[in-house]
Amino acid sequence: MSGLKRLPPAGGAPWEDMPAEKVLCGTPRTRTWVLYENLPDRLYAGEWEATPGKWRISYAEWEYMEVISGACVIEGDGGERIEAGPGDRFVIEPGFTGTWEVLSPMRKSWVIRE
Repeated sequence: MSGLKRLPPAGGAPWEDMPAEKVLCGTPRTRTWVLYENLPDRLYAGEWEATPGKWRISYAEWEYMEVISGACVIEGDGGERIEAGPGDRFVIEPGFTGTWEVLSPMRKSWVIRE
Protein backbone atom coordinates (compact mmCIF):
# COMPACT_ATOMS: atom_id res chain seq x y z
CA MET A 1 0.00 0.00 0.00
CA SER A 2 1.33 3.39 -1.02
CA GLY A 3 1.16 6.41 1.28
CA LEU A 4 0.47 8.70 -1.67
CA LYS A 5 -3.03 9.11 -3.15
CA ARG A 6 -4.07 11.22 -6.14
CA LEU A 7 -7.69 12.29 -5.75
CA PRO A 8 -9.97 11.86 -8.75
CA PRO A 9 -11.72 14.84 -10.31
CA ALA A 10 -15.19 15.54 -8.97
CA GLY A 11 -17.68 13.88 -11.31
CA GLY A 12 -21.42 14.19 -11.48
CA ALA A 13 -23.31 14.41 -8.23
CA PRO A 14 -27.02 14.99 -7.73
CA TRP A 15 -28.29 18.23 -6.22
CA GLU A 16 -30.14 17.80 -2.92
CA ASP A 17 -32.56 20.18 -1.22
CA MET A 18 -31.51 21.38 2.22
CA PRO A 19 -33.89 19.84 4.81
CA ALA A 20 -36.71 22.35 5.38
CA GLU A 21 -36.33 22.27 9.18
CA LYS A 22 -32.79 23.73 8.85
CA VAL A 23 -33.55 26.46 6.27
CA LEU A 24 -33.79 30.05 7.53
CA CYS A 25 -33.81 31.83 4.15
CA GLY A 26 -34.01 30.92 0.46
CA THR A 27 -34.15 27.46 -1.10
CA PRO A 28 -30.56 26.23 -0.82
CA ARG A 29 -29.45 23.08 -2.61
CA THR A 30 -26.16 21.24 -2.16
CA ARG A 31 -24.14 18.49 -3.73
CA THR A 32 -21.17 16.60 -2.35
CA TRP A 33 -18.31 14.61 -3.83
CA VAL A 34 -16.44 12.25 -1.49
CA LEU A 35 -13.07 11.83 -3.22
CA TYR A 36 -11.16 10.06 -0.43
CA GLU A 37 -12.16 7.78 2.43
CA ASN A 38 -9.99 6.32 5.18
CA LEU A 39 -12.56 4.44 7.24
CA PRO A 40 -10.23 3.16 10.01
CA ASP A 41 -9.10 6.74 10.74
CA ARG A 42 -12.57 8.24 10.07
CA LEU A 43 -10.99 10.68 7.61
CA TYR A 44 -12.69 11.91 4.41
CA ALA A 45 -11.95 14.50 1.72
CA GLY A 46 -13.88 15.94 -1.18
CA GLU A 47 -15.70 18.90 -2.65
CA TRP A 48 -19.08 20.53 -1.97
CA GLU A 49 -21.27 23.01 -3.82
CA ALA A 50 -24.24 25.04 -2.63
CA THR A 51 -26.73 27.54 -4.00
CA PRO A 52 -27.65 30.74 -2.10
CA GLY A 53 -29.59 30.51 1.14
CA LYS A 54 -29.13 30.37 4.89
CA TRP A 55 -29.50 27.41 7.24
CA ARG A 56 -28.70 26.14 10.72
CA ILE A 57 -25.58 24.02 11.26
CA SER A 58 -24.40 21.81 14.10
CA TYR A 59 -21.01 20.07 13.88
CA ALA A 60 -20.13 16.79 15.58
CA GLU A 61 -17.04 16.41 13.36
CA TRP A 62 -13.89 18.46 12.66
CA GLU A 63 -13.73 20.04 9.19
CA TYR A 64 -11.04 21.96 7.30
CA MET A 65 -12.25 23.75 4.18
CA GLU A 66 -11.03 26.06 1.44
CA VAL A 67 -13.42 28.10 -0.67
CA ILE A 68 -12.85 27.53 -4.40
CA SER A 69 -15.53 29.91 -5.70
CA GLY A 70 -18.46 31.97 -4.44
CA ALA A 71 -18.98 33.53 -1.03
CA CYS A 72 -20.41 32.58 2.36
CA VAL A 73 -20.79 33.76 5.94
CA ILE A 74 -20.60 31.38 8.89
CA GLU A 75 -21.85 32.72 12.22
CA GLY A 76 -21.61 30.92 15.53
CA ASP A 77 -24.28 31.06 18.19
CA GLY A 78 -21.53 32.48 20.45
CA GLY A 79 -20.85 35.45 18.13
CA GLU A 80 -17.98 34.09 16.01
CA ARG A 81 -18.19 35.14 12.35
CA ILE A 82 -16.23 34.33 9.21
CA GLU A 83 -16.88 35.87 5.80
CA ALA A 84 -15.19 33.72 3.17
CA GLY A 85 -14.51 33.84 -0.55
CA PRO A 86 -12.14 32.19 -3.03
CA GLY A 87 -8.86 31.16 -1.39
CA ASP A 88 -10.09 31.59 2.19
CA ARG A 89 -9.47 28.63 4.52
CA PHE A 90 -10.93 27.85 7.92
CA VAL A 91 -11.74 25.07 10.38
CA ILE A 92 -15.02 24.25 12.11
CA GLU A 93 -14.52 22.22 15.29
CA PRO A 94 -16.85 19.67 16.91
CA GLY A 95 -19.56 21.29 19.01
CA PHE A 96 -19.90 24.38 16.79
CA THR A 97 -23.48 25.53 16.22
CA GLY A 98 -24.72 28.48 14.22
CA THR A 99 -25.69 29.40 10.68
CA TRP A 100 -24.20 28.97 7.22
CA GLU A 101 -25.20 31.52 4.58
CA VAL A 102 -24.23 31.16 0.93
CA LEU A 103 -24.21 34.63 -0.64
CA SER A 104 -23.35 33.52 -4.17
CA PRO A 105 -23.14 29.97 -5.57
CA MET A 106 -20.11 28.43 -3.93
CA ARG A 107 -17.80 25.48 -4.09
CA LYS A 108 -15.34 24.34 -1.44
CA SER A 109 -12.84 21.56 -0.91
CA TRP A 110 -12.97 19.88 2.49
CA VAL A 111 -11.34 17.37 4.82
CA ILE A 112 -13.45 15.88 7.63
CA ARG A 113 -12.38 13.88 10.67
CA GLU A 114 -15.26 12.26 12.52
